[in-house]
Amino acid sequence: MIHAYQCNGYHIVLDIGSGAVHVTDPAAYEAIVRLDRGEGCAAVSAALATGHGLPSAETDELLADIEMLRRRGQLFAPEAWGEGADAVDYASLAAAHRAKEPVVKALCLHVSHTCDLACRYCFAQAGRYHGPEALMSFGVGRQALDFLLAHAGTRRHLEVDFFGGEPLLNWDVVKRLVAYARGREAESGKRFRFTLTTNGMRLDDEVTDFCNREMSNVVLSLDGRRETHDRLRRTPADAGSYDTVVPKFQRFVERRRGGTYYMRGTFTHENPDFTRDLLHMASLGFRQLSMEPVVAAPGDPLALSPADLGVILAEYERLAAEMARRQGTAEAFSFYHFNLDLAHGPCLYKRVTGCGAGTEYLAVTPTGDFYPCHQFVGDPAFRLGNVRDGLTNPALIADFRACTLYTRPTCRDCWARLYCSGGCCANAYHASGSIRGVYEDGCTLFRKRIECAIMLQAAAARRNGDAPSPRGSAQDGKDGSSP
Repeated sequence: MIHAYQCNGYHIVLDIGSGAVHVTDPAAYEAIVRLDRGEGCAAVSAALATGHGLPSAETDELLADIEMLRRRGQLFAPEAWGEGADAVDYASLAAAHRAKEPVVKALCLHVSHTCDLACRYCFAQAGRYHGPEALMSFGVGRQALDFLLAHAGTRRHLEVDFFGGEPLLNWDVVKRLVAYARGREAESGKRFRFTLTTNGMRLDDEVTDFCNREMSNVVLSLDGRRETHDRLRRTPADAGSYDTVVPKFQRFVERRRGGTYYMRGTFTHENPDFTRDLLHMASLGFRQLSMEPVVAAPGDPLALSPADLGVILAEYERLAAEMARRQGTAEAFSFYHFNLDLAHGPCLYKRVTGCGAGTEYLAVTPTGDFYPCHQFVGDPAFRLGNVRDGLTNPALIADFRACTLYTRPTCRDCWARLYCSGGCCANAYHASGSIRGVYEDGCTLFRKRIECAIMLQAAAARRNGDAPSPRGSAQDGKDGSSP
């Protein structure tokens, strides 16, 4: 299976089974598409002669290059690992991986179920997750970390995200938990990687210095332009928060000295032209950006409408074109959903089994309850257990373990399946009532993001002189080649 598309002037063919990307000229693009449709070489040659004026010698050379890519497993490749009789299809690999003894590698610690903002789109209801305000005690957090260490198996690197609500409202507990985890690293042979997500209202130099020392990544909530941000991210007194948080974020990023962070925004029905908000963030000096579609119930005034979808798809292409224009300059920036490592990206097992929610990844509430991820927190049907008794809902855990790319019927014919790994279980559940369903609008947006991400890599290769010339010799490897 292939996916052929055009984006910002590039003709791109993605080979699904192998992951090879081919940046072509229009004639090679048409030849590959026609061959994929089952047309014979004679019909393809005639079409190229008529449509592109190619003489027979050039057409023969082009078809020979395409055949060479096929023999190398870089075009029209099956979804299988290995070669010949030893090849194993990806579906079998997914099932075998989930049949192994489970390990837990990451926790999302909800250290605070309260917040000092009242954002209009907050899926967590001002951070309370359908319940009362609460702060996690050090004792509960310590039990959660002990559970992680006890269930991590041979995995050495463990991840902990401090989340809320607003985690800085429970800052002393965050610091104590980091110190406790660091104190367990030597004897356990593990290494913790911490992340913190904050709205910035309580960000100061002490928090900044601690985060820059201990947090591998920090997510900073900013929705873009002042009017966008202040319309959505309000204080409990109904005031805007832009003027409070932006100077703090700028100082934080300046002192982070190149460390990883993300300015993370949300776009809604009120600002589907979110590229303007991202470019505003870049103008403030921020270079690691993210912008997520709102999670809102149908009928909510902020929910994305069907009419918004075309605008958003065009915005992604517009954003990619602007990022390509800025490549190699001081104004360049990254966009989280366009970050794609074609050569060393997620391993095959990750691609076929998904994010690990409810299996390798768990959310922990202030009272110590386990949920598959933060988007299920507060729904009693998805409670998995607690830090005192462990995982006590084996039927639900088995359901999540059985949920892989190949147990989602809708995903089987989607060209992007090995990039989204079946997508978000929570979004699928909230849209369809099943963790094996799909959120169709989310799928449409994801596919466009992948197309733009690959186009940006093609633009970078061309700028660096690494892109193969049209109908030149094919390159080994799966990071790109061209007939």
